[in-house]
Amino acid sequence: MIKIQQVGYTYETSEYKSIAIEMIDLHVEKGDFVAVIGHNGSGKSTLAKLINGILLPTEGNVFVAGMNTKDDKLIWEIRKTAGMVFQNPDNQIVATVVEEDVAFGPENLGLPQFMIRERVDSALAQVGMSEHMKKPPYLLSGGQKQRVAIAGILAMKPDCIVLDEPTAMLDPVGRKEVMETIEKLNRDENITVIHITHFMEEAIKAKRVVVIEEGKVIIDGTPNEVFKEVAKLQDMGLDVPQVTLMAYHLRNSGINIKEDILTVEEMVEEICQLL
Repeated sequence: MIKIQQVGYTYETSEYKSIAIEMIDLHVEKGDFVAVIGHNGSGKSTLAKLINGILLPTEGNVFVAGMNTKDDKLIWEIRKTAGMVFQNPDNQIVATVVEEDVAFGPENLGLPQFMIRERVDSALAQVGMSEHMKKPPYLLSGGQKQRVAIAGILAMKPDCIVLDEPTAMLDPVGRKEVMETIEKLNRDENITVIHITHFMEEAIKAKRVVVIEEGKVIIDGTPNEVFKEVAKLQDMGLDVPQVTLMAYHLRNSGINIKEDILTVEEMVEEICQLL
């Protein structure tokens, strides 16, 4: 689905030059769910914009379903294939009624009215927002707005969704709503998900976690493989799930406990076995 080959990106003006991405190789398969983590300024958002063709690589190539983002003729097809959801839903919602906002993308594709209606209804149902279709977006909660933004992308029938810290501005209830929606789309619709986040409890829900530091991929593996590297992640200024940190300290205290525990349930099971 996504091939990033020896990609570099440099922000450059007449006054300064800053390398944001440095020689990254990254492949994402169809139906995968990849979480990308890293501290602020590590290059996460730049990577997201490279995948969607908002930015073009200074070096190397980005392919989306075999299409090179550098090919101007393919850019709209690329953005239909890999939809982008941003941090602030207010920046992505363009209409005054929910259903009209979701219809915006299909209308711009020139689809017939009956097909637009089908796509709007389907997309809102997929994110659990059908009952709100006639409402103005300003009456919705933050989590509901973000689900509408996701529905707007789904109405374009993408094979992949890139989410750039979509829960950063939400409260815990809103984050839970959005994460349940993302997981459902990946599980039930086989939509490829690339989820950029700084919440570790969200990253552990992915099938694969990629850690970026100073524009480079430092760790790439399953959540269990990545988060057991507690010391390495902390050296990079990153958090780890609380139960994983607890397991780390228990092991350092001489207690024989697994090092790749991610959830409370796993911790309870491990402690019960010790007892």
